[in-house]
This record gives sequence, C-alpha cells and structure tokens, in this order.
Amino acid sequence: MQKWTSLSTFSQRLLRRMRQERGQALVEFALVFTLLLLPIILGILYFGRYEDYSNQDTSLAEQAARDASVNVNPGSPGTLQSYILAQAPSELQTASSNVTSPVAVSIYCSASPCNTTAGTTFVTACITAGVSYPGLPGVGPSTIYQKSTMLLAQTPTTWTPTGTATSC
Repeated sequence: MQKWTSLSTFSQRLLRRMRQERGQALVEFALVFTLLLLPIILGILYFGRYEDYSNQDTSLAEQAARDASVNVNPGSPGTLQSYILAQAPSELQTASSNVTSPVAVSIYCSASPCNTTAGTTFVTACITAGVSYPGLPGVGPSTIYQKSTMLLAQTPTTWTPTGTATSC
C-alpha cells in the first residue's frame, strides 16, 4: 500500500500542469473567431432589414397600383399618393439612421392622357426609398425601387397621375 506523502506533491503537480501551454491555441481561436463572426452577423441582420424594407415597398406598390386601376381612393379627400404614404411603416416615412430618404410614391399611366378607355391602358405605381448600412464598412447607401403595373379597369376620376416612366 502506497502512502500519500503530502499535500505539497499534489500542489506541485497541479502547478506544473497549469504552467503548460496546451490549449492556448483554442483560446486564441475563440477570441479571433468572435471578431471574425461579428461582421457576418451584422451583414445578416442588415440584409434581413433590407429585405423587410423591400417587401414593405412591394406591398405598397401593389396596393397603389390596385387602387389606381379600379379608381378607388380610400384616403378621400386627400390624394391616393398621400394615402399610400400613410400606409407605410413609420420608419420608412421619416429619415432615420437606416432610412436616408423617406418613401416616395408616384403613379402614372402608360398612355397620356390617362383618361383613355379602360382596358387599354396600364397604370404603374412606383415606390422608392433610400436605405443605408451604418455598421458595415465599405457598403454605401442604396435606393430601393419597387413598382407594380396593372391594367386600368376604370377611367381615373379620384386620383391624378404623378411621375413618369423614367422616375422609377
């Protein structure tokens, strides 16, 4: 039977193990990996935000084109464009840290004047908004353009066209 000599031999072995540098690479990798992972996570978040803004603009363009094609202005007595702007989320209505230029709405017809026979003219709604990515270096601001085109079902009497095909 072996006798346990003393606490000092145990502590000496423990100190000897603690002085070894095994595992140092793992600690360095963990520190560097978090710094490399941060831009990837920020990129994913900003891409998701950009897609959300794009989807919201697409929905607004579709709603504007549909309302204009069937000659409906739910925002009476205001303009159809002001009604569509009011439907936009508040962060797109005003410039902020991520939205550089607020959302703008233009509605126009494929033929001029727009009061031609229904069923032969197309109405197009264009929604634009400027966005930026403040956390990503080297990525400048960009503009989201979304448009929707529908066949004019009724001659427009409740809204007036604004903008042209070159504005979107």
